[in-house]
Amino acid sequence: MFWAILLQICLYFAIVALVAYWILPSHVDVEKYFHNKVVWITGASSGIGRELVKQLARRSPTTRLVLSARRENELHNLARELNLDFEHCLVLPLDLELQYDCFKSKVDLVLERFGQIDILINNAGISQRSFIHETGYSVDSRLMNINYLGTITLSKTILQHFIERQKGQFVVVTSAAGYMGSALRSSYAASKHALHGFFDSLRLEHAHDNIDVTIVCPGFVRTSISQNAFVGSGLLYGKMDPKTEKGTDPSKCADDIILGIANRDHEVYVGYLASPLIYLRRFFPRILHFVLLRVQST
Repeated sequence: MFWAILLQICLYFAIVALVAYWILPSHVDVEKYFHNKVVWITGASSGIGRELVKQLARRSPTTRLVLSARRENELHNLARELNLDFEHCLVLPLDLELQYDCFKSKVDLVLERFGQIDILINNAGISQRSFIHETGYSVDSRLMNINYLGTITLSKTILQHFIERQKGQFVVVTSAAGYMGSALRSSYAASKHALHGFFDSLRLEHAHDNIDVTIVCPGFVRTSISQNAFVGSGLLYGKMDPKTEKGTDPSKCADDIILGIANRDHEVYVGYLASPLIYLRRFFPRILHFVLLRVQST
């Protein structure tokens, strides 16, 4: 009886804490936190990355931004759209899949321009829409190379700079799929699970170096992620998923992410269904299993 009562009390306080976390506004001063910082954003040409650039440029004009993606023209267009000048913006094309050997030179270019790096936002990545038995090894390999190996290699290249300065922050945009697998996203989910494992380890190993790690777990966000996803053959899916189309506006997600970064949160859940799915996985995994089965069947 005692343990049952104690469990009920603990559950009550846990529910109250979760509700308060979702409802109460954050009072962090975003402009003050990002003041004069150098923020490097990968995947900055579209989706959540693009919105992060736009919001940081608006909310913290002193922030110096490094914009990276494969599509250099899109990055220049974004910089012009936001009137970002030479002193506050560096366009730095980057391919996480093919440029491992160039990461050191890319980091050196940033340090040559701005003298420091304060925050790396690992946002670049690619998704998947194919069943396991239809997916070739080359697709599995590309998903891991882009989403996981490219991301951690760039982060490790910057890590020594953070250690020397005794401060820095890694932000990694994973997915709710980093907590659970789902149909048609097997290797995508595996790559996101891997990111969680790596950056949780990094957070522990370098807490004494004052290096923060913020893991962002989006649910459904209205971006082109499904259109650019790999199918089993390696071609692009080319269609917008219905749930993605109904997803949260990326500008709202970017706002929540920026607050989470400024709060130095360990994890940030953004986008449609992210929090319910993650908490179901954590506390009621069997219920989530049946929910996902039902969604798959429809």
